[in-house]
Amino acid sequence: MQHSPTPRPNRPLPQIAKSIVLVGMMGVGKSTVGKRLAARLRLPFVDADHEIERAAGCSITEMFARHGEAQFRDGERRVVARLIDGRPRVIATGGGAFINDETRALIMARATAVWLNADIEVLVERVGRRDGSRPLLKDKDPRVVLRELAAVRDPIYAQAHIHIRSQPLPHDAAVDAILEALTP
Repeated sequence: MQHSPTPRPNRPLPQIAKSIVLVGMMGVGKSTVGKRLAARLRLPFVDADHEIERAAGCSITEMFARHGEAQFRDGERRVVARLIDGRPRVIATGGGAFINDETRALIMARATAVWLNADIEVLVERVGRRDGSRPLLKDKDPRVVLRELAAVRDPIYAQAHIHIRSQPLPHDAAVDAILEALTP
């Protein structure tokens, strides 16, 4: 189901029985939206990338360089599986997490997947704020890479339970749209 950010009337917060996992392209705002969503729902927030770095004892950029993407994705799957177990929380994943078949199956079966989607130009502007921290963009044109990734990834992200359009508006607009989608 596709939702655009709209003002939310004062309604009770939805009851959350399982974790909410934010998926989508790098730069779409998963971490920022996730923190705000968690605060509104009074749930813990976890950034899967930070948990992966903590478990590995090095940065994601270093993991890619030392071990390659395949090994990184395997570790990412294990961390996501651990995070979605137990008490509900809001989890922001890396852009490629949901693309992995096993990780996606875990998320779809045991959590609520929310796809944050945005136009390429919005993503280019946002990723430009964090130069050097995105291994897939290293020494490449972000616009070209993001278009290529979106062509492959968007049909997979579209399998998420909820679709939210992230626009160049305050992130609270996306939070409102998620809350509306979660409310029966």
